[in-house]
Amino acid sequence: MSVFSVRTWTLRRRIVALCVTVGVLLSALGVFAAITATQNNRQLDDVLNRASPMRAAGESLNTAYVDQETGIRGFAITGDEANLQPFNQGLADEQRLVARIEGLLHPEDTDIRAELTEVRQRADVWHREVAEPVIALIKSDGTEAGQDRLRRTSTQQFDALRAAIAGMQDDIQVLRTRSADAAKQSSRTMVAIQISAAAIIILAGSALLLLLDRMVSRPVTELAQQVREVADGDYDRRISSTGSPELTSLAEDVDGMRQKIAAELTEVREARGQIEWVNDQLKVQAEELTRSNRDLEQFAYVASHDLQEPLRKVASFCQLLQRRYSGQLDERADQYIGFAVDGAQRMQRLINDLLAFSRIGRLTAGFTDVDLDRVLVEVKSQLEARAGDDAEITWTGLPLVEGEEPLLTTLFVNLIGNSLKFRRPDVPSVVRVSAERDGDEWRINVRDNGIGIEAEFADKVFVIFQRLHARDAYEGTGIGLAIVKKIVEYHGGRIWLDLEVEEGTSIWFTLPAVPGTSDEEPAPPAQESRKEVTA
Repeated sequence: MSVFSVRTWTLRRRIVALCVTVGVLLSALGVFAAITATQNNRQLDDVLNRASPMRAAGESLNTAYVDQETGIRGFAITGDEANLQPFNQGLADEQRLVARIEGLLHPEDTDIRAELTEVRQRADVWHREVAEPVIALIKSDGTEAGQDRLRRTSTQQFDALRAAIAGMQDDIQVLRTRSADAAKQSSRTMVAIQISAAAIIILAGSALLLLLDRMVSRPVTELAQQVREVADGDYDRRISSTGSPELTSLAEDVDGMRQKIAAELTEVREARGQIEWVNDQLKVQAEELTRSNRDLEQFAYVASHDLQEPLRKVASFCQLLQRRYSGQLDERADQYIGFAVDGAQRMQRLINDLLAFSRIGRLTAGFTDVDLDRVLVEVKSQLEARAGDDAEITWTGLPLVEGEEPLLTTLFVNLIGNSLKFRRPDVPSVVRVSAERDGDEWRINVRDNGIGIEAEFADKVFVIFQRLHARDAYEGTGIGLAIVKKIVEYHGGRIWLDLEVEEGTSIWFTLPAVPGTSDEEPAPPAQESRKEVTA
């Protein structure tokens, strides 16, 4: 691989190559460390769990043989069977300790195994030629015969037994020393592996830092300086980079963008002149809109004062004609006069309702925290006469909301007033108001047991001047629900007709909750009244 080809490598490729190399080296060290750790564990196991227990078992085995020899001598002196207890216990310990040593031996421990075999053979010889004959002689001929046999018996067999045990102990010590030395060497190897891994990581980190400094940090700083010069207005400054291939490509893209910006700068300057002309036209239109708004306000003033003045005069004189000449003219004349009076009164109500509709959102006092329980108390005083003697109105759990209290009062007056007006014949009116939290807003429901609204008229009831019944059946201008809709939308909410109720009318609308209040507020006891709306 040539040096030139390496220089063309991208930064990502170089970092990947460095990481792969470090990974391979660390993986090799890891495998070597795992093998070394396994050997170290095995060697420590030889020292702690094999050699030391075997050596201890060898010492105990020597003690067991000494106890056997002591038991024989005591029995020879006294002839008492109780003095054979050390001998019998020594035999049991001998079998247990020999089995213990055999269980700790590995196939490669041939020297120790040979020494253990010799120990067992020496023990068998001593048992067969000394211990067993002495015991049998004492039991048959008495203690003096046994003592005489012991004095004539050589201690050669017992000394050979103890020498065999000492040889076995020496072989066990050799195993322990060899395993300990190997464990120390493995520990030193593990330390060397850790030092090597640390050195590789430090070298790799240094190489990575150097690579990032030469191919990223310094080239990015130079590129940023060139970009700042262009941003300061030097659009002819060529942008280039000597860093990694990625940065070189980025510098070429940025320079292409600079060239495009410089080419379009002239067009922008020309467009600026056009924008300034458009802004002048917008200012003229804004002034025209301001004038138009003043004219609309003037019209509202005229409608509320100047137009109503002659209308009141017409209505007043029509009523005077009706009172003075009622019954004096023919029946048709009375009917005409009644039409005139009714028309003038309806025109007054229409003008007042239109003025109220136009003022919503235009004349504002700002939003405040509004307690709907207090609003319903005010609504009660306004609807007291209309409620009748048998009307039942209840509300429960009404929350604190954000809004304008006068507009919210008008909203509930219109909704509850409609419920009282559109009642079923001979059926007492029942109106229920409830609320539930939905995120950052409250869903409020007004439901009654009146004549209801057909599903086909669900979209028309909130349109201004839309009436679903004849004028002689139910009074009104047909603007009440339109005012309700405008108030709800002015507060940022929405209103809709619930079509799933089986009886009466159910209207839902939303109002914003007061910021910082909990999702669930404790519901006050239900407010109920008959004959009037009470809190």
